[in-house]
Amino acid sequence: MIRFDLVGRTLFSLIAAASLFASSHPAAQSLDQLSGRDATAGLKAALDRGAAAAVTSLGRTDGFWANPKVRIPLPEHLQRARTALRFMGKGDEVNALELAVNRAAEQAVPQAKTLLTNAVKSMSVDDAKQILRGGDDSVTQFFKAKTASDLAERFLPIVRKVTDKSGLAQQYNTLAGQGAALGLVKPEQATVERYVTQKALDGLYTMIAEEERKIRANPIAAGSDIIRKVFGALN
Repeated sequence: MIRFDLVGRTLFSLIAAASLFASSHPAAQSLDQLSGRDATAGLKAALDRGAAAAVTSLGRTDGFWANPKVRIPLPEHLQRARTALRFMGKGDEVNALELAVNRAAEQAVPQAKTLLTNAVKSMSVDDAKQILRGGDDSVTQFFKAKTASDLAERFLPIVRKVTDKSGLAQQYNTLAGQGAALGLVKPEQATVERYVTQKALDGLYTMIAEEERKIRANPIAAGSDIIRKVFGALN
């Protein structure tokens, strides 16, 4: 059996070595000392990591459906009518539509990968440093500003292909469209497909923000030298 005092000395040595590494590692630099090239490279690496993690997490079966953080509920008017619809014998149809809208989002999300990755190409050195000095979701907000409109256009036809198969969705669209014209229904809920598209985008940016917070909180765990260097400078 390994002696306890030997384990203790070994553990102490490892901690001391880790502390020495942290004090001499480039991550100990301040943000102002980083070159523009390093700031941009670190941010690009964080963007790539956050985008890939979000798309991988959501763009698969049960990516939305099994994740309570991003699971898409039915539009609020359908939720309120749920009990009445069950009494009308449409309970199974309601359940099927709720699953379908989440499946639609899961199918749409992989379309985001290229746009998210390419967003960094528009970034200047000043943009990079401003983003790094921003709040915990500044990378996510950058993504949203650069990609939300284009992603909505890509997501919508994929979502529509799924929701068009639901008779209940079509009935909702007819009634909600009339309600929207009268100001009784929010514009973003006037059709099921537009509602789901927006919720899919919200879920995507939620997961990117979660990955960004992890990197900012513990850049060493990111497993990338440049991410450790740049985001370590913020801590």
